[in-house]
Amino acid sequence: MERTSEAKPITIVAIGAGNRTNKYLEYAVRNPGRLKLVGVAERNDIRRHAVAAKFGLTPEQCFADYERFFENPVPADAILIGTPENMHFEPCMKAIEAGYNVLLEKPIAQSLPECCRIAEAARRKGVIVGVCHVLRYHPYFIKIKEIVDSGQLGRIISISHLAAVGLDRTTHGFVRGMWRREEITNPMLISKCCHDIDFLLWLTEARCRKLSSFGSLRWFRAENAPAESTARCIDCPLEKECPYSAVDLYYNRRDWISNFDVPEGSTLDEVILRQLRTGDYGRCVFRCDNDVVDHQIVSMELENDVTISFSMDAFTLGDQRETHIRLTHGEIDGDERTLRVRRFRGGEEQVYDFSGILGKPFHAGADLNLVEDFVDTLSRREHRFRTSIANSVESHRICFEAERSRLTGQTVILDQTR
Repeated sequence: MERTSEAKPITIVAIGAGNRTNKYLEYAVRNPGRLKLVGVAERNDIRRHAVAAKFGLTPEQCFADYERFFENPVPADAILIGTPENMHFEPCMKAIEAGYNVLLEKPIAQSLPECCRIAEAARRKGVIVGVCHVLRYHPYFIKIKEIVDSGQLGRIISISHLAAVGLDRTTHGFVRGMWRREEITNPMLISKCCHDIDFLLWLTEARCRKLSSFGSLRWFRAENAPAESTARCIDCPLEKECPYSAVDLYYNRRDWISNFDVPEGSTLDEVILRQLRTGDYGRCVFRCDNDVVDHQIVSMELENDVTISFSMDAFTLGDQRETHIRLTHGEIDGDERTLRVRRFRGGEEQVYDFSGILGKPFHAGADLNLVEDFVDTLSRREHRFRTSIANSVESHRICFEAERSRLTGQTVILDQTR
């Protein structure tokens, strides 16, 4: 669809109505004059009906799946795709071929060839495909980018970056949950950290020349299950002391329950207890069908000779990122709470405090800022989305090739894979 003027709101259809879609649609709730939801396609009846009620959609604007939507499409400027990862490629390609602009939740797809096909189709059809790399819109990461780009500390020499996944997020999503198996989602590096890699490429403004990667599923395996443990946490005699307890995570602390749908006539307590007794989320972490890694490192050399040491680790209490950037005239390090900037000459230090926005909703507003950038891109011809689909493919290329390196034990030369 052609770009519109500011006189009327951008119209958008949501394919998938889960947690991430609802985060992005909050922008339409707060800015109805700029973005309007005009349709939803979602297999889950509870979620589809909830979005329809929230935005006042008619039955003709609601579809049980994306196939039915494309059989009888609703006119719109764009489509927001927030389906599970194994259902990104097909609806995205259908949207592009139909002439829609696309806001696509990361990761792009399940393979590098699929990512490249989406980028090529978008170029051929002349539509925008914006991938939701939220770190580019987060105040903390924007500040790092501003400091580096100012040149006050010279040129980047090397970067160390830790993506602390956090134990709760890991057991919820990557052991018991929907990202636990590569065949139904992606390697964990793609699913969790493609936007970390995107941030590093944005920071350095260079492509990766070669990389090596190591990692494995070391701990959450059947052979590591305690002898007295049971298949479900709710029945386990060790539950009271277990750091991986589903009872503690979901029932006691009420964490990570946003994707537990509560049917009409039921209570949240009933839904949680049902999961604990019979659902995927009540299983012992050592007795699941997971196969993605629980720790991985990637060593990269960029085309401008910058080196990057990247680490993704499940075994952390928190889930903040830690970054240390070494430049020719100083260094930057931070943990999302505090950012420290030090000059070599004179040892002067400047400290930025981000603790006030840590854990704030919508990734401290980054989700909403991203949607606003997409709306601006469609509304104003001169505006460009902060990350192009070509740049997004590069971050995914690194992740896919890192997985190949991890599996083969070989260094990958990326010039040979483009």
